Amino acid sequence: MQNRLDERKKRIVNSARRLFNQYGFDGVSIDRIMAGAGLTRGAFYTHFSSKSDLYADVVTCFFNTPGATNQWPGVRLDLEARDASAQIIRAYLSRQHADAVETACPMVALPTDVARSGAVAKRAFENAFRAMVDRLETPRRAHGPVPRAKHHAANRTAALSIAALCIGGMVTARAIEDRGLSDELREACASVALTLQKRARSRTVKRRTRTRPN
Repeated sequence: MQNRLDERKKRIVNSARRLFNQYGFDGVSIDRIMAGAGLTRGAFYTHFSSKSDLYADVVTCFFNTPGATNQWPGVRLDLEARDASAQIIRAYLSRQHADAVETACPMVALPTDVARSGAVAKRAFENAFRAMVDRLETPRRAHGPVPRAKHHAANRTAALSIAALCIGGMVTARAIEDRGLSDELREACASVALTLQKRARSRTVKRRTRTRPN
C-alpha cells in the first residue's frame, strides 16, 4: 500500500514539475496537474494540503534529492567525482539545459514564482540553492566533502558566486531569442565560473601543502 502511495505522489510531483516549468505556478490548476499524473483530484489531498505544499516538493533538484539525476540528453554528471564542481558548471550551463522545457532545474524555471510565493516555497528554493552551493564548495575528497571547519572563506565566496553565475546566466540565456547571443552568454558564464572554481581549488591545495605535517 505504501509503495502505491509513494508512486502516486511521485507521479503528481513529476506532473507538477513539468507543468510549472512550462506555465508557472499561477498558470497551472490542481485539476490540470492531476490530469497530467493520470489521477483524480481527490487523490491530490491524500498527499498534499495545497498547491503551495506541492510546490515545495517541486522546487528540488539533483543537488538535494538523493538518487535524482538530470534528464538533459547527452549530459552526464557524477556528483561523487573529484571534478564534480566542474561537471556541475558545464552541465548547468549546457545548451541541453537551456533547451529543456519540462526538465529544467526549478531554480532556473521558477525563481520569479518563488519570489511571489509564501514562506514554504521560499524555504524550498533556499534549501535547493544551499545544496547547490555545498556541492560547489571545494575541496572535496574521494569519500566526501572536507568538514566545513577546514573550508576557507574564499571557497565559500567562490561557490556562492559560481551558483549565482550558473542560475542567473541560465535564466538570462533562456530569455534571449538570439541563439548565438544566448550561447555566447552561457559560454562566458561557464568560463568565468570554471576559473573561479579552479582558483578556489588551487588555494585549497596550497593551504594543504603548507599545513601538511613533516
